[in-house]
Amino acid sequence: MQKQDFVTIADMSKEEILYLLDMAEEFERHPNRELLKGRVVATLFFEPSTRTRLSFETAANRLGARVIGFTDAKVTSATKGETLKDTILMVANYADVIVMRHHIEGAALYAAEVSPVPVVNAGDGAHMHPSQCLLDLYSIYKTQGTLDNLCIYLVGDLKYGRTVHSLITAMRHFNPTFHFISPKELAMPDEYKRYCDTYGIKFVEHTNFDEEVIKDADIIYMTRVQKERFSDLMEYERVKNVYILKQDMLVKAKENMRILHPLPRVNEISYDVDDDPHAYYIQQAGNGLFAREAIFCHTLGISLDEVKNDKTIIGK
Repeated sequence: MQKQDFVTIADMSKEEILYLLDMAEEFERHPNRELLKGRVVATLFFEPSTRTRLSFETAANRLGARVIGFTDAKVTSATKGETLKDTILMVANYADVIVMRHHIEGAALYAAEVSPVPVVNAGDGAHMHPSQCLLDLYSIYKTQGTLDNLCIYLVGDLKYGRTVHSLITAMRHFNPTFHFISPKELAMPDEYKRYCDTYGIKFVEHTNFDEEVIKDADIIYMTRVQKERFSDLMEYERVKNVYILKQDMLVKAKENMRILHPLPRVNEISYDVDDDPHAYYIQQAGNGLFAREAIFCHTLGISLDEVKNDKTIIGK
């Protein structure tokens, strides 16, 4: 069987994306199974992570796999000068699939090229975050009942925000209208605006962020200004609190509108928003479990039909 990596969502067809969302829905119905019993999942996190790492590890455990790996590159042989290639080849001796987060853009693609076992990209620098994108798509579909013809507002750090970059590429199949809201220092990179032009994706850019600007949104996707991506801390201080979503800004929001955030949040969503019916970011994080169970099965050659006909469900 040909090795099936999950490095980017940009080259996936509409049918493939919907197929994985159907699989995620099956796992939401029954998350506890033994489909991966006897398999080993390696989680290699060269960058800090909470939700992504824990949901990948929980997904592996709920499917019956065992988990090995590390959460800090400082405790690995990388501190002795071991190359990424050698680390990947070494870990591939022990695992059936490798989940990797790395600070260098393109590291996941390189790992996939050298690895004999499937590689899942858990975030590479400011480039892509395809597993987050899949759970975002699942969250949007669950809350809106469709992925088609939606008005999606991306707010905050659009320059370094790998989650919004992935979302743009995946939504090209569904005729969205994007609204990019950011300070000029963190504006959407030109390459993604050219991408929108190439695929006929409508977008509007804003610098204002108030109840009038966001009143037509179906989805408001807030992002954290990522201090770790800045080489100039003075620039970070200038932009870190530019856009804060507050409860009183939602007075004109559409009933169906939902607020997403890849988390962690710093202060870009006020805590008074948490109890508002438009808030969905905590449930969104929970959807990561089902999306990542689907990703594991996809990479390890387990089909949707096999998931639907699975007899190993635990605790029906």
